[in-house]
Amino acid sequence: MAESLVFLVEDDAAVRKGCEQALSLADIAVRGFADGEAMLAALAAGNPALVVSDVRLPGKDGLELLRDVRRFDRELPVLLMTGHGDVAMAVEAMREGAHDFIEKPFPSERLIAAVRSGVEKRALIVENRLLKERLAGQGEGGVARIVGQSPAIQHLRQLVGTLAPTGIDILLNGETGSGKEVVARAIHDASGRRGAFVAINCGALPETVFESELFGHEAGAFTGAGKRRIGRIEHAGGGTLFLDEIESMPLNLQVKLLRVLQERSVERLGSNSAIPVDCRLVAASKADLKALSDAGQFRADLYYRLNVVSLDLPPLRQRRQDIPLLMAHFLHEAAARFQRPSATWTPADLARWSAHDWPGNVRELKNVAERWALGMPDGLGGSVPAAGAVASLAEQVDAAERRIIEDALDRTGGNVARAAELLHTPKKTVYDKLTRHGIAPESFRQG
Repeated sequence: MAESLVFLVEDDAAVRKGCEQALSLADIAVRGFADGEAMLAALAAGNPALVVSDVRLPGKDGLELLRDVRRFDRELPVLLMTGHGDVAMAVEAMREGAHDFIEKPFPSERLIAAVRSGVEKRALIVENRLLKERLAGQGEGGVARIVGQSPAIQHLRQLVGTLAPTGIDILLNGETGSGKEVVARAIHDASGRRGAFVAINCGALPETVFESELFGHEAGAFTGAGKRRIGRIEHAGGGTLFLDEIESMPLNLQVKLLRVLQERSVERLGSNSAIPVDCRLVAASKADLKALSDAGQFRADLYYRLNVVSLDLPPLRQRRQDIPLLMAHFLHEAAARFQRPSATWTPADLARWSAHDWPGNVRELKNVAERWALGMPDGLGGSVPAAGAVASLAEQVDAAERRIIEDALDRTGGNVARAAELLHTPKKTVYDKLTRHGIAPESFRQG
């Protein structure tokens, strides 16, 4: 906790020194001040996690100081130290937003425990702010469309940011609902291409209209073709063509798509003229295209043409730590769409969602979020959203973090070093979080 700075205001030099020594021995960084005015002058540059102040001070008293601190930052916790006769003033300060107060004389353990509580509260507040900033950035497009902070998603965002401007065709692999279209749109947004993003679900188009939809047709090309139609490939000129479930494309059309990719031109049905097209192809599959091509169910030459750059999207069950951020993101979207207040959840709700296997992946989670936003049961065994006081978003994320760390320790038999590797997190950070959550690694050891 040494990185968390505490400001201590105490006019009695002996008491101030004693408190500073107790906190320093507990690995809590502290800076002492003899009066409130000096502390306020250092506030902006010091960026403390907590202010600890005596109530009785020369100049500004503790209550006035509390008001000044809250004007500077309403979420900066203030812990007051009071004498026996100052308890009434401390209670008034609590009403005005003080974090806590301790009555003199107190043992050093009581001071350390109260300070740790305040510092942890500040850490949750800062984490909450960061979550809100991340959510606020989701509407900006580009890689910000890809929501999550798990190592796999961070790596995916990095790859998308690197590959998007190159214009190279990309194959996305992932289970149903894992977010392939979201990633495809992120690639388009980050590419700088000014044309349209044109999406086709190959599994949803009847084979009788597939060729016309994709390649277009001239008037009179077939019965019912009364006028020329621009195909989706041509419409995506200057932009991105997204072919979802490409494994469902009829074999006889796969060879025509291969020619388009090789020649970068398209011929409408009923025409012998090749029309140049400048579109970037992003294809997506929920199946193993290599296995399908080996079985003769997908053209091998098209597979190898598509598989120049391939990105694998992890299923949600493999990135459970992203569930709180995804849920918050979808609830925020749903609240705006349904014109309702943002729904919240309890730690028990989050635990239930974190334990679910999510066979429908992110799409399933989005459906759950929309039901929850409408005040309906989530469909996973929970009740309707809790009314009244609920945990804050940061507290909910805190609970999810604890569960993730415990899961890593369970998988590694309580080995903190291996758990840190599994979580892609520095070992010291994991130890800090173990202390913060009160987790004992030895309880996860076998035998």
